[in-house]
Amino acid sequence: MSAIPVSATLAANEILIRKRQAGEPVLPLSFGEAGLPVHPILRAALASAAGRNAYGPVAGLPVLREAAAGYWTRRGLPTSPDAVISGPGSKPLLFGLLLAIGADVAVPRPSWVSYAAQAALVGARPHFVPTPAGEGGVCDPALLARAVAGARAAGRRIGSVIVTLPDNPTGRLARPATVRALADVAAEHDLVVISDEIYRDLVFSPAPAVASPADFAPDRTAVTTGLSKNLALGGWRVGVVRLPDGPLGAALRDRLLGIGSEVWSAASGPVQEAAALAFREPPELTQRMARSRSLHEAVCRAVAGRFAAAGLVVPEPQAAFYLYPDFAPWRDHLAARHGVATGADLAARLLDRYGVGVLPASAFGEDEATLRMRVATALLYGGTDDQREQALASADPVSLPWIGASLRRLEDVLADLAPSQNPGPGD
Repeated sequence: MSAIPVSATLAANEILIRKRQAGEPVLPLSFGEAGLPVHPILRAALASAAGRNAYGPVAGLPVLREAAAGYWTRRGLPTSPDAVISGPGSKPLLFGLLLAIGADVAVPRPSWVSYAAQAALVGARPHFVPTPAGEGGVCDPALLARAVAGARAAGRRIGSVIVTLPDNPTGRLARPATVRALADVAAEHDLVVISDEIYRDLVFSPAPAVASPADFAPDRTAVTTGLSKNLALGGWRVGVVRLPDGPLGAALRDRLLGIGSEVWSAASGPVQEAAALAFREPPELTQRMARSRSLHEAVCRAVAGRFAAAGLVVPEPQAAFYLYPDFAPWRDHLAARHGVATGADLAARLLDRYGVGVLPASAFGEDEATLRMRVATALLYGGTDDQREQALASADPVSLPWIGASLRRLEDVLADLAPSQNPGPGD
């Protein structure tokens, strides 16, 4: 049996934890955790449901499915509770969908590390398709059509395409016209669209238009989401999927319930009860999401500014808490001075020498020589819940001492790594 490596994001986070425990200074920019405390009303809801110890239905508690249906309906996608299935995080639901569809899958290049890995685990083949320039999370529609035809000519069948709206790793958002064109290609080639919209509630202002493939192809689009990003409940492990309208949705529902019954049985009962409250979006939680979004934007833009000031290419972040800076302008210097030939080399140099955790573009499906790095900024908000609450409440979180210290540390690292303005014999 071949080895199955630990997810790159989780592996990098564990290394940083060990370094911190050993007393080494670290700058945690590798792990996509929202980095915020649990809202008190959610703590109370979870505690009050602690006695719910029955397995419950595989599809999820009716109260959760109804709340999730309302969540999507308020976002312009009318949804019946019967079209909703919950699971222990959106990640297992994505895996279950790939297994239920049972064919190769097209994934954007770059895209989140687990899509291609999950495809391989279910015995399918991931087909990477580049994203359009300046966008993120959506395969270029023309190149997707070409990939489907090429796979068919080689005796393979691409049965689905994954999109991420907004995107991880780039923090960018695809244009509505691109999403519509992708939906058209999916209809022409009979593809199921899996739309991972876990970051939808974290789009910065002024907000670009957010378009889902389900807006254009509701009969062939499955939409997944959860509470790990918008409400920072990653450790609670709860997610939901809205299945397509019509016969395809009914067939996928039956298959996914069968898979869930054998793999996870049901998500945690107490967590489902609390998640139902979250998806109903009471004012306290919509306010928390708004403050979280502002905090993510302020810190993400501040970090982007440090990379840009150092002379690196960094696309403007539009959502979530991710950046995708490109160190290509420093390629010759990095090779000559630091022995860096690949993105993995650069990530290792940043980690080993400076205690800075980032992930190389190769983890997201790009070529090994690419020098782009995925930078996650949400673990800079503080080391305690009190600091993180202060960051949430602050009108200027970047000015807080602990966040400012991280930004100065990043400036120092980039200055030490950069080509000298007055190169000497060794440069």
